[in-house]
Amino acid sequence: MRIALLTEGNLSVAQRTGGGWCGRLAGALAEHEFQLYLLGSGGGADFAGAPPRGLLAVHELPIWGRRPAGRRPAAHRRRCYATAYEDLVRSLVHPAERARFGPALYRLAELAREDGALPAFLGSGQAHRTLERVWRAPGAETAAGQPLVRDVLVAGDLLEQLLRPLSAPWYGTGPSGLGSADLCHVAGGGPAVLPALVAKHLHGVPFVLTEHGLHLREQYRGYRTAPYRWPVRALLLAFFRQLTAETYRQAAVLTPGSGYDRRWQERCGADPERIRVVHESTPEAGRDPAGAEPERPTLVWAGALEPGRDPELMLHAFARVRAELPAARLRMYGEEAAPGYLAHCRAIARRLGIHAAVDFAGRPPATADAWAAGSAVVFTALSQRSPRLLADAMLSGRAVIATEVGIVPEVLGPAGLVVPPRSPRALADACLALLGDEERRARLGLAGRLRAQERFALEPEAAAFREIYLELVSRWPAFPAPAERMRPFARPAEYWVAGAPVPAPQARREAPAAESGPSGAADAAAPDGPTPDGGRAEPGALAEASR
Repeated sequence: MRIALLTEGNLSVAQRTGGGWCGRLAGALAEHEFQLYLLGSGGGADFAGAPPRGLLAVHELPIWGRRPAGRRPAAHRRRCYATAYEDLVRSLVHPAERARFGPALYRLAELAREDGALPAFLGSGQAHRTLERVWRAPGAETAAGQPLVRDVLVAGDLLEQLLRPLSAPWYGTGPSGLGSADLCHVAGGGPAVLPALVAKHLHGVPFVLTEHGLHLREQYRGYRTAPYRWPVRALLLAFFRQLTAETYRQAAVLTPGSGYDRRWQERCGADPERIRVVHESTPEAGRDPAGAEPERPTLVWAGALEPGRDPELMLHAFARVRAELPAARLRMYGEEAAPGYLAHCRAIARRLGIHAAVDFAGRPPATADAWAAGSAVVFTALSQRSPRLLADAMLSGRAVIATEVGIVPEVLGPAGLVVPPRSPRALADACLALLGDEERRARLGLAGRLRAQERFALEPEAAAFREIYLELVSRWPAFPAPAERMRPFARPAEYWVAGAPVPAPQARREAPAAESGPSGAADAAAPDGPTPDGGRAEPGALAEASR
């Protein structure tokens, strides 16, 4: 079947061909035809030659930066655009009118498909005046503050970039159009899901949404430090909130990367019956385990040097470990993510008297080198949303200790030690228990490696999506389309077998009133059947087709 992969971001050639998630999935499901639709800043690699392995074609659309050139809509078309855009803005700033969001979105997509003038309209003064009028109208949500003129201009430009996928040249039924795909698979969320929503609205193409880390949650975290005033942040977060709600309503299947993300999706309104957890694969699942442990008992800590990773907890716990085991050493891998935080951590180490045994090693050449440098691996984050680094450490075969936050209990399970966050005593006790028991370290390391290989290998992920694809397309209702545009699997198998019973139609076309003679009565009594274009066939035509 033909599958359209939709994602956002600029990927290098190496990521697209093998290292990236989309490339791995397409390579593992070689029986399907994949096309990659990439939303980015337009700085991607040149694909003048053959597409990457596993992908039939790669299509790119720049959505950030300068607005693309294009003609403005005609006067009567501008009124249509303004009406749809006003409905969209009202759904963002008036809580009682949130139901306008979906219809306004699809209306803008239909208008853009007809004349391609959506970016030009959204960048026009008329669009900015519409945004300002609705945003400042009585009853609008302005808890974050009254918008200034500059807020209107900034928010208008950002909305134009976010809505740019609505005018993508991908919604036809040709070989490169989303209308000819059997289904769409969205990796991520946000603007990347807009083409899938439009394809479902225009052509009835179902879509699967895979979120490795929830897009809405990351937007809430990121916009706390965004370089915009609070009214702009509130408006954009309202857009992402409404887009997420519409996505969860329209998606045929949601595949979060963990049970932790599943609970977030349910909290955001997703239907539990349409959620299936599929763990994200890692290309390192087949990597050899780390070699022999270092001669001296060594703890390895990994993560960005910032308060959220809580390296201070590791330093205070290691001071207790050092008091019980003077030969112990600590290697801390990670780059400084907060200005001055490395100097802060060094000062803590000196104050605790452990600076001679602590090595701030920076970023390692490869994560496998970091795990191999220690006897056990420690994670002290205050929140853990992604399993990647934790699973990578487990694949090394080293015993893992982690704070009980986020996704950690689900990923680590019984194959490691879990301690409460912000507890130096509990963390120190766990480290001492492992450093003093070589047999236990080996047993937990092997158990963690086997658990990570079982959950994060490519084969189980590919098998899960293979089953989802076939089940979804086989049960999705057939979309009325001409015979030359009929998608595979759109009809049950018995439909194509001459003489086989045909499923009863959902709606019947009434016989013309002119058919009043005996032949007309006989025709009315004969069973009628569906035509390839989804309508009702006349009995004579059905009999002719049977012959």
